[in-house]
Amino acid sequence: MRQNLQSSERLRPVDLARGHGLSTQAVRNYEEAGILPAAGRTPNGYRTYTPLHAVALRAFLALVPGHGHRTATLIMRAVNEGAADQAFHLIDESHALLLDDRRTLQAVESALRDLEPAPASEPGAGSGGPPGSVTGATGVTFIGPLAGRLGIRPATLRKWEGAGLLSPDRDPLTGYRVYDEADVRDARLTHQLRRGGYLLEQIAPLIAQVRAAGGPEPLEAALGDWRARLSARGRAMLTGAAELDGYLRERGET
Repeated sequence: MRQNLQSSERLRPVDLARGHGLSTQAVRNYEEAGILPAAGRTPNGYRTYTPLHAVALRAFLALVPGHGHRTATLIMRAVNEGAADQAFHLIDESHALLLDDRRTLQAVESALRDLEPAPASEPGAGSGGPPGSVTGATGVTFIGPLAGRLGIRPATLRKWEGAGLLSPDRDPLTGYRVYDEADVRDARLTHQLRRGGYLLEQIAPLIAQVRAAGGPEPLEAALGDWRARLSARGRAMLTGAAELDGYLRERGET
């Protein structure tokens, strides 16, 4: 017969905090956020916790590495409110995001395999073409169609240019930005790395290395790190799931 953790040993906030390397204020904050069930109170108004609260706290701390603090909070809040299905939905969404990130990584690796060092465009390449046109013979394009191919706004390409990630020429007649094959390569890499969670300041040196080396080989180490982080997230989700399952069982939600 399962022990009733809700009515057994009483724990002080400091007992719960020390057992998990936290401050007593953190424990109170977690209770107020709905991460922990409501605490009992002594006749003098002091909080009292039970081993069930310890199980809940352990589940939350295990969920954070895989799902992030916000989602882990929402999961625990849903469980404590008796909405287990909502918690499962949140977990499913996290797994879907992880799968999407894995597919993004695969897309980056595929894009890198397909990328070839592109020669710099000749002066005036693409000049005379109307805004948004693509001159297939020279491999140049303008901001509108490039943004469309990547599924982003032209303003995003201008932001990347401002961060030093892209360096398009200007059409001498119209003044419009002209992106050659190397610019398109850099835009594709930037787009994929942004989807992978990299910041612009992290991408800039990688793009600079690609340009200097004439190819994408310098990104191999970054992709290996990215792959390792995805694997760590997947493993953390398994650990979090096991702890949450234990908490659900102790709550009688088998």
